[in-house]
Amino acid sequence: MKISKLLLTILIFSSSFLNAQDLKPEYQKFISKFILEVKSNDKEAIANRVKFPFKREYPIPPVKDKADFIKRYNQIFDKVLIEKIVKSNPAKDWSEVGWRGIMLNQGDLWIDTDGRIISINHQSEEELKLKNSKISEQKKNVNPSISNFKVPVAILETSKFRIRIDDLGNDNYRYASWSLNQKMTDKPDLVIEKGTFHADGTGGNHHYEFKKGNFRYECHFIVLGEKGSAPAMLIVYQSEKEILSQDAKIVSR
Repeated sequence: MKISKLLLTILIFSSSFLNAQDLKPEYQKFISKFILEVKSNDKEAIANRVKFPFKREYPIPPVKDKADFIKRYNQIFDKVLIEKIVKSNPAKDWSEVGWRGIMLNQGDLWIDTDGRIISINHQSEEELKLKNSKISEQKKNVNPSISNFKVPVAILETSKFRIRIDDLGNDNYRYASWSLNQKMTDKPDLVIEKGTFHADGTGGNHHYEFKKGNFRYECHFIVLGEKGSAPAMLIVYQSEKEILSQDAKIVSR
């Protein structure tokens, strides 16, 4: 089962299909080797191709290290994904997409030009069950007034605020915030619904925008930024004038 909405893929690899190119012979060689590793169930060799921590769809926790990957291998590489890989033709089913890497089919799996696995955009039935279980847990650990979300997006912390963004379904995002000394089980100080998602170019940077009266709240996620830049940022505008800008860390995503 393919993941319906893996945000990282949508952002970083958007427009990839338009730029796909035939795979060079030197890349076909290590793709052929990878296919053989999957066919022979060589978990050790496959794990050596992965850069950790390896992201899975939130709120499924990332794969921490090689040992964790081998433990969760069957959960990630289910029969459906294995069959796609084993039956693939390096020259026909794999394509190079510029700096983004090399993709299988329409992006089920991505490998960089050094042979490292950088993204798996396939979700097994077991991972789907785990995802739904994690979502249920989160719903129990927030204030009842905001437990009606469909999918959690992220939790951010600035120097003053804790911010939670949830997907309510149908591209409707919700912003909820507390002061840092509060818990998410407390009633939020501010809740704004009908937020929107915005991709900032094709490099992966993006933000969510929320409006309340003449105030606009923007939560920016920095995928490609300057060295040492914060991974996220909160910017608040009043009547289109910036009144607050704070770096943020991503607590979970």
